[in-house]
Amino acid sequence: MAKTKLQGNGVQPEDGRSFRGTTESLAEPESPSLGSQTELNGSANSERQTDKYGFIGGAQQFSEDSTEEIPPEVLRQREVKWLEMLNSWDKWMSKKHKKVKLRCQKGVPPSLRGRVWLYLCGGKVKKEQNKDRFKELDSQSGDPKWVDVIEKDLHRQFPFHEMFVARGGHGQQDLFRVLKAYTLYRPEEGYCQAQAPIAAVLLMHMPAEEAFWSLVQICEKYLPGYYSAGLEAIQLDGEILFALLKRVSSVAHRHLKKYKIDPILYMTEWFMCVFSRTLPWSSVLRIWDMFFCEGVKIVFRVGLVLLKCMLGSQEKLKACQGQYETMELLRAIEPRYMQEGFLITEIMELSISERDIEKEHLAQLRLWKESRGDLHCKSPPRMHGARAIMAAEPPSKQDLKQTPTITVDVFPNPKTSEEDKKKKKDRKNTKSPPETVNQHLLPHDNLLPGQLQPALKDTPLQGSSQSLSSGEHDTYL
Repeated sequence: MAKTKLQGNGVQPEDGRSFRGTTESLAEPESPSLGSQTELNGSANSERQTDKYGFIGGAQQFSEDSTEEIPPEVLRQREVKWLEMLNSWDKWMSKKHKKVKLRCQKGVPPSLRGRVWLYLCGGKVKKEQNKDRFKELDSQSGDPKWVDVIEKDLHRQFPFHEMFVARGGHGQQDLFRVLKAYTLYRPEEGYCQAQAPIAAVLLMHMPAEEAFWSLVQICEKYLPGYYSAGLEAIQLDGEILFALLKRVSSVAHRHLKKYKIDPILYMTEWFMCVFSRTLPWSSVLRIWDMFFCEGVKIVFRVGLVLLKCMLGSQEKLKACQGQYETMELLRAIEPRYMQEGFLITEIMELSISERDIEKEHLAQLRLWKESRGDLHCKSPPRMHGARAIMAAEPPSKQDLKQTPTITVDVFPNPKTSEEDKKKKKDRKNTKSPPETVNQHLLPHDNLLPGQLQPALKDTPLQGSSQSLSSGEHDTYL
């Protein structure tokens, strides 16, 4: 395996190692997590503040320029739109997919990100169709071979995030449960250490069961074969990336070819961890929003943009005349190229489609067979995004039904229930008089427990298209 090493929060494989779950790690051996002793005493966060993403001391690669602030009123409007889409998910995906895609490109509201990811990847449907499956897997002890490796890796996943800062804390416990459950769900595949950061990012946004099914969808639909023994799928995608680079930046392509720099040297961590250990956190979240909607082409586009920006001109190549210098340059990507606004714009402007990737995949697969023979790992076909996944596995209405976070039972007053029924019957039998301001007001003594007095007919709230008394169950709290 190619030689790489840890970079910041990032990771690359070292000599003779792979990402497979044996004794190798995604981080340097036994690197201590933040304030180990104080964590055990439960006071890790007493003196250091967390940022809005939950990172202590600031998110990875964070700077004031790396993130874009959205006005609160715009955020509220987007939340309302996303709640509307989630309530009619199948219709939006089948008839208004372009609008869903556009809204993912703009960024999913933080308050709804976990739920949206779950719906986009098909994890919601998978969960509903496999009720109690996670509980069953969670209750099992697991294969000791994988359990041992997973336990060693727990404290290495985002050790500066409040969820994972404490050894044995709730975040690490849930991470263990999700990863162990996957080894039981796919025993032939087992555990790959690059799955740990993927699962950790999911757990930052959703409960363990939902994170598990989202991980299953990523491994089976978005990145099939990436975490299997031999890592053949990631090597094949490395060749695809290199071939596509020739179209995007011939200068960068020639340079990498000149110094015989294999794609596996620089793209393994990028692709297997979906850039979660490389980019500023605001950029990571925006890329994941688009990745769940549009599929692996987003990962390819990010890789191509970074390679073009870092190696795309002769001026930049003057300082890296050799393999070592080039690798050092790619390990220290300039912050301006990773900024949320710049990166997202470049990604959307890059004309690399699913068809381009599949066409190159067939070409590289043919070359692979000629030089190395057949692939040892037979992976399922790759699904290019949420729409393809839904088309392949059409969900039922029940599968997409939202489960309220909090439900409140309102019981009618037995003294007034008969009277209310009689009044309703009388109203049906009588013709409604002309509208008056107070016509729809109920007598205060007839209000049910917890029922608010209705708004006046001519108030602005009454005519709003987003009524506060909507009949839809809003699970956003």
